[in-house]
Amino acid sequence: MKEIMMALKPCILFSGFSEEEAINILSSTNYKVNSYKKGETIALEDDPISSIGIILEGNIEVQKNYPSGKTVTINRLGKGNIFGEAIIFSTKKTYPSTIVSAIDSKTLFISERDIIKLCSSNETFLNNFMRVLSNRILNLSKILRELSYQTIREKICSFLLDEYKKQKNMTIALNISRQEMADQFGTTRPSLSRELINMKNDCLIDFDKKTITILDLEGIEETLF
Repeated sequence: MKEIMMALKPCILFSGFSEEEAINILSSTNYKVNSYKKGETIALEDDPISSIGIILEGNIEVQKNYPSGKTVTINRLGKGNIFGEAIIFSTKKTYPSTIVSAIDSKTLFISERDIIKLCSSNETFLNNFMRVLSNRILNLSKILRELSYQTIREKICSFLLDEYKKQKNMTIALNISRQEMADQFGTTRPSLSRELINMKNDCLIDFDKKTITILDLEGIEETLF
């Protein structure tokens, strides 16, 4: 149990609880822990959902599979992140996307019934769960905004402005690979690389393998407006 609690420390749901309180909360649920190998499917699109998942170890990918065989990674989640929290209380109650273990991972599942019980009996847990849902809404708003951008350049500029606000630095440290960036933007790696080179030639940015430096912040902003 203590090993699980250490893994749950980054999780918003257990924020504000002492280790003893968190153990008592978890002990009052019929939770289960599943382990997955790299590339193993955790849930398929349209599978029924009856619990939320909390990542204890590793990383997972949220993927959209198309009839043509193309797969696009919509999101990547790491230790402490939650998935399924907005779906279990929906009318449809099925996974909208496929969930795959990106590397060897371990996930803890808490049922819908237990979530309702914990929210009813513990105000702090309820507040934490509301924070999770609010963050999800904000993230979905961000995704919708990004979907409105038509070109790769617009998507890159939006990404750079978001990271500039987070990192407060004109040199953006990248924590994802070029392929992961391409997947995030819904394009191919060669297309992404070509546009980065075009933006460099236009004196908007400079870049290397691990960073992108904004050279013309106003020019980046004007691309989006």
